[in-house]
Amino acid sequence: YNDDVNTFDHVIDCLMKYCRHDAQQAEQCAWLVHTKGKCAVKSGDYSSLQPLCDALCENGLSAQIEMV
Repeated sequence: YNDDVNTFDHVIDCLMKYCRHDAQQAEQCAWLVHTKGKCAVKSGDYSSLQPLCDALCENGLSAQIEMV
């Protein structure tokens, strides 16, 4: 989710580190979050997504697992 606190660099770094995005994918997600308010950054089963969501939240990002 978009916020007024985290820098683009921090968001990109977190997406690369925890979600294993490459730099281009992480930057695209950061821009989508900035312009649309949120972006799906990963899909999978709950047990694999929960640690990623926790890591993003622990690093100051707003993240949650949603059913699609």
